[in-house]
Amino acid sequence: MRLSKPVFMFVSLLFIVALSGFAHGFVMTPRTLLDRLSESSYYLTTRELWFDQTLDHYSPYDHRQFKQRYYEFLDYFQVPDGPIFLKICGESSCSGISNDYISVLAKKFGAAVVSLEHRYYGKSSPFKSHSTGNLKYLSSKQALFDLAAFRQWYQESLNLKQNRPGADNSWFVFGISYSGALSAWFRHKFPHLTCGSLASSAVVLAVYNYTEFDKQVGESAGPECKAVLQEITELVDRSLESNGKELRKQFGATELEIDGDFLYFLADAAVVAFQYGNPDVLCTPLVEAKKAGENLVAAYAKYVKDYYVGTFGVIVETYNQNHLKNTTVSENDSDRLWWFQVCTEVAYFQVAPSNDSIRSSKVDTKYHLDLCKNVFGEGIYPEVDVTNTYYGGTKIAGSKIVFTNGSQDPWRHASKQTSSPDMPSYIITCHNCGHGTDMRGCPQSPLRIEGNAQNCSSPDAVNKVRQKMIEHMDLWLSECKGTGRSYM
Repeated sequence: MRLSKPVFMFVSLLFIVALSGFAHGFVMTPRTLLDRLSESSYYLTTRELWFDQTLDHYSPYDHRQFKQRYYEFLDYFQVPDGPIFLKICGESSCSGISNDYISVLAKKFGAAVVSLEHRYYGKSSPFKSHSTGNLKYLSSKQALFDLAAFRQWYQESLNLKQNRPGADNSWFVFGISYSGALSAWFRHKFPHLTCGSLASSAVVLAVYNYTEFDKQVGESAGPECKAVLQEITELVDRSLESNGKELRKQFGATELEIDGDFLYFLADAAVVAFQYGNPDVLCTPLVEAKKAGENLVAAYAKYVKDYYVGTFGVIVETYNQNHLKNTTVSENDSDRLWWFQVCTEVAYFQVAPSNDSIRSSKVDTKYHLDLCKNVFGEGIYPEVDVTNTYYGGTKIAGSKIVFTNGSQDPWRHASKQTSSPDMPSYIITCHNCGHGTDMRGCPQSPLRIEGNAQNCSSPDAVNKVRQKMIEHMDLWLSECKGTGRSYM
């Protein structure tokens, strides 16, 4: 979920994806990088299948439906009674079932893997226009009912194929970032439909002013790099007032005419290094530039253009509010959609703390509220208290949910970081352990085949948490089946 985008959600995707399109805020894996990773080895399957989904689960009178895209992978499935893993796609186009650590788990447990694209995203839009009025059915609540309806339909379809009327396989749900929150919320709201949940970097707490995000960026950067980033912010703020046009040109962002959009873009550029496990790509050249007495703004501009835009693949336009106003339906453009969820449900406003901040103080609450109003019109406001009351926030009253977070991830402060009965929580601690490390390995972007943890600064830290995940899954799946036998 900028969410810098739940940046996510986000999102579950090619994962980085929960997280990919890119709505500044959750930084999700941008489309250009996903395109480079679209080789077959990066996916377990890309074969599209379709499900007729209900548009409004809350109306007994509205019987409209839309086509929702999904995928299935059966290579490891132990027919007929192996478990079924439901991998939730988040706030981006879902191009297939990515070959991350879930493939290892599916093989270990003899599981089928199915993945449902989130409503409105990718090819699963109910409308031909994403006008504000047409987005009224875009919410996490509707998405959870989508998952429940799909789960029931898929089980019945499987039973029909296998001539096993009334059978019920053991289901387990997975998600990262925003889709990690959906995974936890699904188990909470529909405990009879799944044996358990893995909620990786799950942003279950909606936050209005998310100052902890910026504080974690500073902590993850370390004192030396943090100081350089703060100095760059001061220099940029000053230069923006005196020569904003030339400054934007230096960063290749002349189209970002609103100061807040431009400063958000610069803040996110730093965030991704820590969120996705590449801290040295950012900090090493900046600290060296500082020691050499070089121009720090120029050094940061080089990083932004070479890495953030060049390698990571972010498109500057995604930060432009005029772009966010575009109501055209596009498979690979999820920015407007995620911002609608931000502006109505979860906020995650990544505002600068009152002191010792990394990002510019101009990225404040007013900037976010003005964006919501400018992009979606009057009356759009994030009902954070309603969201947290409905789901419980970090006090979620669920069971059999594993929460995992990376120590360097700014999003972990919107997740459940302490264990409670039947809901263990683990923090994977290492220098490059960020968003979804348990499922993605290190770095978290680009995708590591089968979530390879070899490049994590502490592979043992990742593997220990993965072993705990497996133990919980094995116990809960066996309890769910009622046999008491291990799946492994």
